[in-house]
This record gives sequence, C-alpha cells and structure tokens, in this order.
Amino acid sequence: MSSGVPVLHWNFGIGPITCHAWNKDHTQIAVSASSNEIHIFEWRNGDWQSIHTLSEHDLPVTGLDWGTKTNRIVSCSQDKNAFVWTFDRNVWKPELVLVRFNRAATFVKWSPLENKFAVGSGAKLVSVCYYEKENDWWVSKQIKKPIRSTVNCLDWHPNNVLLAVGSCDFKCRVFSAYVKEVDEKPSPNPWGQKMPFGQLMSEYSVGGWVHRVAFSPSGCRLAFVSHDSSVSFVDSTVDSQKSQNLRTIHLPFTTIIWITENSIVTAGHDCSPVLFVVSQDVLKEVCKLDVPSTAKASTVNSALQLFKNIDRNNVAEKVNVGLKTLHQNRITQILPHSESAGNVVKFTTCGTDGIVALWDLKNHPSLA
Repeated sequence: MSSGVPVLHWNFGIGPITCHAWNKDHTQIAVSASSNEIHIFEWRNGDWQSIHTLSEHDLPVTGLDWGTKTNRIVSCSQDKNAFVWTFDRNVWKPELVLVRFNRAATFVKWSPLENKFAVGSGAKLVSVCYYEKENDWWVSKQIKKPIRSTVNCLDWHPNNVLLAVGSCDFKCRVFSAYVKEVDEKPSPNPWGQKMPFGQLMSEYSVGGWVHRVAFSPSGCRLAFVSHDSSVSFVDSTVDSQKSQNLRTIHLPFTTIIWITENSIVTAGHDCSPVLFVVSQDVLKEVCKLDVPSTAKASTVNSALQLFKNIDRNNVAEKVNVGLKTLHQNRITQILPHSESAGNVVKFTTCGTDGIVALWDLKNHPSLA
C-alpha cells in the first residue's frame, strides 16, 4: 500500500455493496447489494463467477455472516426476518428463525463456536438465537433493557458468552448472552463475575450513533466507532467501566477491526482504511493505509487564470472528479481475510462504490 503496490480489488457489477462474507478457504464470497438478494461468487480461472443467488428475503438484506466451522450462512433483512442457510446437494436451503421483531433487522453475527448468533434490530432489542433440537427450529431470547434506540452493530467476545452492542442512543454496551441450553457456565473474566442472560456488564457514552464495535483477539479490549468521527477504546484489565475517546479530523468511520492485540483498522466516509495503535494504554492514530498516487499538478494555478483561459480561448480545463483513494465512495465493512500467528495480515473492505478490495499488511512499516 504505502510502497505503491496496487491493492487487489474487484467490482462484481451488482451495485453498492452493504455487506460481504467469506467462506472458510476464501474461494467463495457472499455479497449483498442493497437488495433482497444475496449473491455468492466463486473464484474460478482467475475471476469471480456467480454460482448462487439467494432470494428468500422480501426487502434489502442488512447483515450477513458465513460460519467457517459449520459452513452455514446467516442473513437478516429489513423484512424483520433472519434465515440460516445450509448447503445441501448443491443448493442453499433457508431455515426461518423466530427472531420476534416488529422492526427491521439491522445486523447479524455468529458466535465464535457457531452454536448461536445475535441479531440487532430497529425495535431497540437484540435477539440471541439458538437451535432447539426438541422442536427442530431456531428460537431466540431477547435483550431489551436498557437499549433505547436502533441497534447498529454487535460483536462476540471470544468466550462465546459476552456480547458488545452499539446503538443509536449514543451508547455502546456489553451484555451477557449466556444461553444455558447451549453454553457451558462461563468463568469469571475482567468484564465481570456473574453472567446471567441479559446482564448489563458495562456501558459507555459517545457523541454519536455507534456504527461498529469489535473485541480484541484476547477479548480484554473493546473498540468502537461512532458518528462524531471518534474511535473509542476500553481495556477491561485496567478499568472495564471507563472508555478512552479519540476524536479525529476524518469524516465518520462506519467499521472497525482489530489487526493485533495492539492495533486497529477503521474505515468509513473518508473512503480509506486508517491504522490506529494502542501504545502504553493510549490510543493513537498512525496513518491512512490508502496512499494516493501523486496526481498530476494542474497547469492552471488560480481561479483567475482559469477564467482568463475560458474567456480568451473558450476552453475549460477538464476537471477530474474522481477521489484519490481506491474506494470512490463510503467503505461499509472491513473483514479479516488471512491470519498469521493470531494476527490479521490481510483484510477486505467493501463499499458503496460496488468494490471489494483486499489489503495486505504484511510489509507495513507501522506494524513491524
């Protein structure tokens, strides 16, 4: 990136991409393009080929997650429904989940063990869904209080029990999502001792909607981005009730992931991934990862000169309206792609410009 190496990127030709998900070996990708359809592409002969279109939803798909252990896809939509998709005899078969929403579903995420998943909604609640063998269907338990607005994002703690929730009431919260039917009793950790279902473990206030939240690989740290262009960071080993808020000069971020236990990548309306590091328990911005190629200097050096040229020669210099970044519109999601020794070395971004890009951090000087 910073060395001028071009970033691998693909345009699937389906319009603005709201979310994407990878299968286990990264040979297939599921993408949703602001419609009720989920498109699955496979890498064949050096290109992406469309192999399946899943169209069970009635309204635009808002969330996707592909379980790498079970090879099941979970999706949610503005139609208030969630489906679990299972691949059987070359066909993706949907199972309806009883999420019990009266508003749109907004976000979905498998738990680390993939024995349950969480769905956020505009109904000011989160449904934690699990498979009930006796009745042979997916049922849910709901976390309602004290969420006061639309749930935007979720992330699971590595212990498969704690759930971070970001919402439009300017709050990020950590809840217990312990389901005794499928979980072993959780052991105490820095976030708390007792963890009955729905227990509020901690709550943090920010100056805008919380767009995305993420636990670090160890689960001891939490980071989230909000609409006031800030990145917030919590270290539960120091104080699980206190967040550190870093205001930035960028446009608001919409997504965030941990690359290592001490480094974070965010992205959003600035159309470029930005690297942050935690150094001596303080969050610091390092750099933008999308270094633009130096644009050719304009031959017209002032507005006055430009108007003189138009007046004299009836010629206006062609204006380049393209952004200097790879993505030409908002980045909607970052996902880890390849890992080495527990650290993310490659990640992918998708955006409203219809592009999915693969970024390589292997030789980045800030992570050396």
